[in-house]
This record gives sequence, structure tokens and C-alpha cells, in this order.
Amino acid sequence: MKTSIQRLTLLAAAAALTTGLVACNKNDERTAGQKVDSAIAKTEDVARDAEAKAAAAAADARAAAARTGEQIKEGTAEMRADASAAGSRMAEAAGDAAITASVSAGLMKDPDLSAIKINVDTSNGVVSLKGPAPNAAAKDRAETIAKGVSGVKSVSNMLEVKG
Repeated sequence: MKTSIQRLTLLAAAAALTTGLVACNKNDERTAGQKVDSAIAKTEDVARDAEAKAAAAAADARAAAARTGEQIKEGTAEMRADASAAGSRMAEAAGDAAITASVSAGLMKDPDLSAIKINVDTSNGVVSLKGPAPNAAAKDRAETIAKGVSGVKSVSNMLEVKG
């Protein structure tokens, strides 16, 4: 009895499934082969669309990589220019310090100027002399000493004659 109930249940299920399939395909009178061909065509269309989207994404990625490469090149060039400018400024500052030291040493060798406080400043090779000078001749000698130092472009002699 149990087996016959199972057979009847299975038969009822198969009948319901068949009825459902027939009802679903009521408007679609294509053959199974036509349905398979249609499914293949749809799959091919979707594959072409996916391929086109992948190609577009790859092209976008290549363009972005090229832009990034150019930006890196530009950034590197700017860094080189900045480093070069910084190196030039450092060399110039070192040169100015060396000029100041040389002028101060030269002034110390002069007996009239060595005992006097003369402020020596150098900027871009331009030497400024400030402070007192015992006489006009000493003021002129201070300027001559400064002009004799290598790297001096000009001298601004602002020494004041005291005496």
C-alpha cells in the first residue's frame, strides 16, 4: 500500500510538472533546437558586450598608466630642478661665507683696521662694510682689501670716518 501511494504521488507530481511546462510554453511554439540556438545567440551577444567592456576598461587603464608615468616624469624633473637650485643656493651661501671670512682676515692684517670693529656681510658676492674707520685712508684701504678677495662682485662701503 505504501508503494502504491508513492506511485500515485509520483504520477501526480509528473502530471503537474507536465501541465506547468505546457502552460509555460503555450505562447512559444519554437522547437527545442530553436530555443537552444536562441540561447546560444543571447550568450554570444552577452560575451561580445563583456569583451567590449573589458577592452574599454583595458584602454582606460593604459591611458591612466600613461598619464601617471608622465606625472612621475614631470615630478622627477621638478625634483631635479629643485635639488639643483638648492645646491646652487648652498654653494652661493658657502661662497658668501668664505668671502666674508677672507675679507675679515684681510682687515685684521691692517694695523689701522684690525683694532676697529668692522661688520662684514656678504650676499650674492656683494660685500657690505659697516662700522667706524679711523680716517678716510683706512676707509679706502678697507674697500680695496674687500675688492681684492676672490668672488667679490662689488663692495658697499658704509664705514664712517671717526676722528
